[in-house]
Amino acid sequence: MNWWLLIIPVVSALVGWLANRAALKLLFHPRYPVRILGVTVQGIFPKRQQAFADRVGKLVNTELLSFTELEHKITSQENLQKVMPTVETHIDHFLSAKLPVAFPMISMFIGEKTISQLKEIFMKELEEIFPNLMKSYMSSLQQELDLEKIVTARIAAFPPEKLEAVLYEVMSREFRLIRLFGAALGFLIGVFQVLFYLATS
Repeated sequence: MNWWLLIIPVVSALVGWLANRAALKLLFHPRYPVRILGVTVQGIFPKRQQAFADRVGKLVNTELLSFTELEHKITSQENLQKVMPTVETHIDHFLSAKLPVAFPMISMFIGEKTISQLKEIFMKELEEIFPNLMKSYMSSLQQELDLEKIVTARIAAFPPEKLEAVLYEVMSREFRLIRLFGAALGFLIGVFQVLFYLATS
């Protein structure tokens, strides 16, 4: 038996591992455009970063975080009831503590019953105007704040080296499996080559 035939699967496995490792590197490198033999070469992720940023910006603005959805959340009765106790505390403090100091003469004619009635009127009025007030605020905010533009600009400006570090941190296991898959596939190809050689020789 030719012992050198045993080396073929090992070499094929090494080639498969190196090929997949190189392919993963080409996802991120070169980070910036480099001209090689008149051809501009750049890593896939850095080259497509602006297009990726544009797509994510549109996705966030239309699907993930729309102003309409935020408006519904903020002006919902459930959220209103959550903030009303805090508002009531401030109104109570204003009527019982600040108002008498600011207008001593008025405090002489206002008792606990009147303060309670005033607080009830204020709370009822606030419950009615709060949703409309927040809708008006959200409408104004939407006109001033271009969410899609902000998200797109932040992603497009993200340094390529940081993007690579983040993806390697998140997908290190998957990248390792890709390299191992390349080695396993190369090994199998090497085995088939040996078997084919033995069968035909």
